Amino acid sequence: MYLFEGLEKKISAYLSQQQVDYVRASYILARDAHEGQTRSSGDPYITHPVAVSSILADMRLDHETIMAALLHDVIEDTEYSKEDLSLAFGETVAELVEGVSKLDKLKFSSKQEAQAENFRKMLMAMVKDIRVILIKLSDRTHNMRTLGSLRPEKRRRIALETLEIYSPLAHRLGIYDIKNELEDLGFQAMYPMRYRALKSAVNQARGNRKEIIERTQQDLSNRLKKYNINGRVQGREKHLYSIYSKMRSKELSFNEVMDIYGFRIIVDSVDNCYRVLGAIHGIYKPIENRFKDYIAIPRSNGYQSLHTSLKGPHGIPVEVQIRTEEMDHMADKGIAAHWHYKENGEQDNNSQLRVNQWMQSLVELQQNASTSVEFIETVKSDLFPDEIYVFSPKGKIIELPTGATAVDFAYAVHSGVGDTCVGARVDHRNYSLSAPLENGQSVEIITSPRAKPNANWLNFVVSAKARSSIRHFLKRQHADDATNMGNRLLRHALGMIKLDEIAQADIDRVVEETKSTSFEELLANIGMGNEISAMIARRLVGDNTEIPGKKSTVSIRGTEGLMVHFSRCCHPIPDDEIVAILSPGKGVVIHQTGCSNIRKIAKEEPQRVLPMLWDSNAQGDFKASVRVEALNQQGTLASLTAAIASCDSSIINMQTHDREDNLLVVDIEMTTRNRIHFANIMRKIRILPELQKVSRHSKPKTKVKTS
Repeated sequence: MYLFEGLEKKISAYLSQQQVDYVRASYILARDAHEGQTRSSGDPYITHPVAVSSILADMRLDHETIMAALLHDVIEDTEYSKEDLSLAFGETVAELVEGVSKLDKLKFSSKQEAQAENFRKMLMAMVKDIRVILIKLSDRTHNMRTLGSLRPEKRRRIALETLEIYSPLAHRLGIYDIKNELEDLGFQAMYPMRYRALKSAVNQARGNRKEIIERTQQDLSNRLKKYNINGRVQGREKHLYSIYSKMRSKELSFNEVMDIYGFRIIVDSVDNCYRVLGAIHGIYKPIENRFKDYIAIPRSNGYQSLHTSLKGPHGIPVEVQIRTEEMDHMADKGIAAHWHYKENGEQDNNSQLRVNQWMQSLVELQQNASTSVEFIETVKSDLFPDEIYVFSPKGKIIELPTGATAVDFAYAVHSGVGDTCVGARVDHRNYSLSAPLENGQSVEIITSPRAKPNANWLNFVVSAKARSSIRHFLKRQHADDATNMGNRLLRHALGMIKLDEIAQADIDRVVEETKSTSFEELLANIGMGNEISAMIARRLVGDNTEIPGKKSTVSIRGTEGLMVHFSRCCHPIPDDEIVAILSPGKGVVIHQTGCSNIRKIAKEEPQRVLPMLWDSNAQGDFKASVRVEALNQQGTLASLTAAIASCDSSIINMQTHDREDNLLVVDIEMTTRNRIHFANIMRKIRILPELQKVSRHSKPKTKVKTS
């Protein structure tokens, strides 16, 4: 139990003895379940969940969260199930553990899709209970702290994921201490040399500016005393990733980034925040356009503070943040601070309300996204912090990402307003729908009941809700159009047979064979070219049933009215055993049954590969390829071409390759009518005196495009 002692000491400071006992019981189960398992570093696996729980205990999270953190890998890595945890510790703890667990037992078409589905599940679980993401962020924080034992490529992959997803999530939830740590650890793992160089530069600058920093801090403290304001001044060093990001975005060298240090003034009331602002502006000149009032208009994650930039001693820029004790606690812990105030019997704070609103918006994004990958990409675009504030005609404040347009504003008000938007007035003047809005503008949207979203809007909208809503509308409209088109194509392909004359059992069978979820989806796939109407018609009525009004005019049975292409990799000819691959936009592509290029498709998507038969009256010239190996001597090519021509075949293409053993390799593409004709050509070639070997030739394995 020695591993539990440190955690027990932390949680005993704010949890009841009964709750501590519950946590101890979950530790014992986790310890026993992970017995024998080790981490990449060689440490016992239980050290990881204990460390994650300790991070959450620092946030003073409730006992159920601490228990779920201790158990968070049990479902995934041991024989325990969600039901086992529910019986042992209750449904809430089991749900939290399930929300954090990955989806390793499910199969996905790609690693990207699997990762996206994990994020989607985690975010949807977060909507039900925000503690899921708090556990996940703590889990990621400890994993980043212990990243050194992994392979470099895996370290970089995890670091990139951290910088793209987890640190923005921590920012969105207002948990700045975790956000900053994740960014610095991610920066160190992604760019170790840049990290070391920047850290060295900061350490050197700290020594050079120590006197200025101490003087500035003393000036600010003296100013508070002069105005009889109770407060404290903290000097802080900007974290490395923040400095690095500024250098990249503004293309600055380190020496040009002057404000690597900032100061935080913490007072006892909102009124004193504004008094401090006036007081410090009296000793240092404020820098124009660098003041932000996040107290009057909090950030979307509930963050509140006054920000001002000043010209400090020797003209060096100084950034100062002014806030109350509660605001400071909220700034570091964000949504996690909700449990601290809940424990003390206080009302839900502003951060909780705003985060709840954002989480509910995730539900709408999830409903509008067609795939997990699209959902995650949409959420990622909504995670980054820059934002503007504009006003509705009634004075309501609307938060939007930087660069947002009137269309983004319309969708932020309501999806219905966005869908019917036709124009905008900004500050009582007509305004282009595509022009970016600016802070403080008043925006009025003009709507029309007959209007609908324009696909061109996707070129300039920036908010996640706008992009998601527009895409959803266009997909829905496209799906309706495709279904109607598929219906017409299928009826045409059936000829004299009416669709309502086909047995429902046959329709259900074809829907299942094509892996469609419904007959309407099958019709939509026909309309979009993902399925071939004539092929579906043939399946519906049976391969041996004649479709009245359809005459066979091509060489392959059952492809009447279709575009037919013969593959260039295996060059099928009449009387070969053949299959067809459905290829949207190209109709059907015919391959030999044994063609190596279709083996993978036949295994993974058997519904797209159909056995076919040649028509008994197949006529015309078909391409075939042979490879000839003959002695490399004068007259060899002439004899070869003469033999082929004597069999009434034309040479389409010829390529020759010399070999070191005095052999000439010749690949010939020629015309043939059927297998009998082709066999006659081969016999004619075999009797040539120069010949060493002749065989039917296929091109090397290539990727067959099926969609």
